[in-house]
Amino acid sequence: MPAPEEAAGELTAAILHFFQEMDDTAPLARLVTAASVFGVCMLLLLVSRFVIGRRVKRLDAIPEQRYKPLRWQAQDLVSAADMKAFWMSLWRTLSWLISVALMVVGVTGLLTGFSWSLNLAAGIIVMVINALRFVWAGFVDYLPNLVTIIVIIFLARYVVRMIGVVFEGISSRRIYLKNFYPEWAETSFGIIRLLVYALTAVIVFPYLPGSSSPAFQGISIFVGVLVSLGSTTAVANVIAGVVLTYTRAFEEGDQVKIAETRGRIVERSTFVTRVQTLKNEIVSIPNSMVLNNNIMNYSNNMGRRGLLVHTSVTIGYDVPWQTVNRLLIDAAHRTENIIEQPEPFVLQTALEDNYVSYEVNGWIHKPELLPRIYSDLHANILDAFQRENIEITSPHYRAVRDGTQPAIPPAGESGDRDVG
Repeated sequence: MPAPEEAAGELTAAILHFFQEMDDTAPLARLVTAASVFGVCMLLLLVSRFVIGRRVKRLDAIPEQRYKPLRWQAQDLVSAADMKAFWMSLWRTLSWLISVALMVVGVTGLLTGFSWSLNLAAGIIVMVINALRFVWAGFVDYLPNLVTIIVIIFLARYVVRMIGVVFEGISSRRIYLKNFYPEWAETSFGIIRLLVYALTAVIVFPYLPGSSSPAFQGISIFVGVLVSLGSTTAVANVIAGVVLTYTRAFEEGDQVKIAETRGRIVERSTFVTRVQTLKNEIVSIPNSMVLNNNIMNYSNNMGRRGLLVHTSVTIGYDVPWQTVNRLLIDAAHRTENIIEQPEPFVLQTALEDNYVSYEVNGWIHKPELLPRIYSDLHANILDAFQRENIEITSPHYRAVRDGTQPAIPPAGESGDRDVG
């Protein structure tokens, strides 16, 4: 097979021989042909410039609102104004490409009309032919790799779609797998999909054009180093989010306490968990921080008995414990959202030097109302002990009083609450 330089020389000699034969046999025909080629090219150039120019003017006159933006869900990736500029630039670029091609063809055709310019014309023709031949040969050589890439991508998409159907069935509870919870379906599908796409990228990489070149490999290593150095925290948050999903620590809508933040889970994303506090504040907590702290879930047992609320009071030894228990249980019964069954109960938690510590407990089904429930319970306890003329004291308070007058406010100062 001849070298490219030898093939180009042979092709140039053949073209020169063809033009010289035409010059010897019909010189006038060669001049007419050259003039005709140049004239047709110039005419096509003027027509293309006119048609494309009108098209660009029409595009410019169309309002931006009529252009459809490139949108992903609710986010505009490319605005309508950018789409308008893109289409106008595309048509202008097409106009210049057509103009350059017609100019090259027209000038080459004109050069073939004179004997002194035949070598230059033949060189231009050979250069264009070699360029087209090189592009076509490269396309034909790459065609098997291209088909392989298309088949691999098609199979990967088909596998991901089939796996997605299975996990969708698990999420909607149409498919049951033992010891596999429906809330795991979305996270598991995301992990498997990522692994399938990563494996697809690894398989496709050797078939990409230029994948074996040192420059391409150097860029790949550089990008990999940047990603590995800059994604340590991000990867930690992603892994923590996956662990939280499989431990089933909480779900969206649960009332939880994470470190010092208490509220309702409103969003679980790949990197953060968002909690709406009892003051209606949205707190974003990185998943790695969530995983490294204790998580109290107030909603996890709502389907069984409920959540147990409790508070403590200290009463002196001069008050019978039976009376204290009765008053505390009565206060719990009067508190809204503390359920009747199971019954509230009282525990004597400590016998201190000067007082007894009592703890009242009651069951609730609405953990989102904990601050209000505790407030009402404390108010009802104060009212119950005030009605019985029993003071709630502690050693610190006893140390600064003479003990002759009980520390109970008059009925009018207590506000006469309606505790029914």
